Amino acid sequence: MPHDHSDHPHALLPSDPALRVKALETILTRKGLIDPAALDEIIDTYQNKIGPQNGARVIARAWSDPAFKKAILADADPVLAELGYYGRQGEHMVVVENTPTQHNMVVCTLCSCYPWPLLGIPPGWYKSDAYRARAVREPRKVLADFGVTLPAETAVRVWDSTAEVRYLVLPMRPAGSEDLDEDALAALVSRDSMIGTALASAPSGGSGSIIGGSS
Repeated sequence: MPHDHSDHPHALLPSDPALRVKALETILTRKGLIDPAALDEIIDTYQNKIGPQNGARVIARAWSDPAFKKAILADADPVLAELGYYGRQGEHMVVVENTPTQHNMVVCTLCSCYPWPLLGIPPGWYKSDAYRARAVREPRKVLADFGVTLPAETAVRVWDSTAEVRYLVLPMRPAGSEDLDEDALAALVSRDSMIGTALASAPSGGSGSIIGGSS
């Protein structure tokens, strides 16, 4: 006789990923394996209280403080730990700097290794098979899909994030931001720019160009 899999949790899950997650959460809750309130608190912490604003503060300080920038590029872990940005999914951080001659982009080709304490929860596209494969094979086309077109003379380097090391991109500082304080600079830094799939935003009314070599 064929096996009856109707009692297996996966047999009850719909095909849509979001619905699958919700259905799995419901099943695990009913079985008493997870606490929805605790799960909501974890998600809220990483999405709203931690999130990419931590990384943006680091980038803004690096733009403003040459000594801090030098230290974080040389050995990021102790610098980040001193700021309180450490812990699970934030171990062994390396900061890579965008320059006029090199643009950096981060991917995890095996799963979705990602610096949660600095960037919060990874976006869905970062975990997708398409991004993980194409970022290595055709990075310029992937950047174009995100609206980023680089000069031909700018090389693109793709960094493969793993459980052993995770990367944070230091974007180039936008022109017109010279007189901004760190809070205003942080507002120019997006999550995607710290993954390398976007550039830092220009200040309001700016031209969108960048300060060459002074990111």
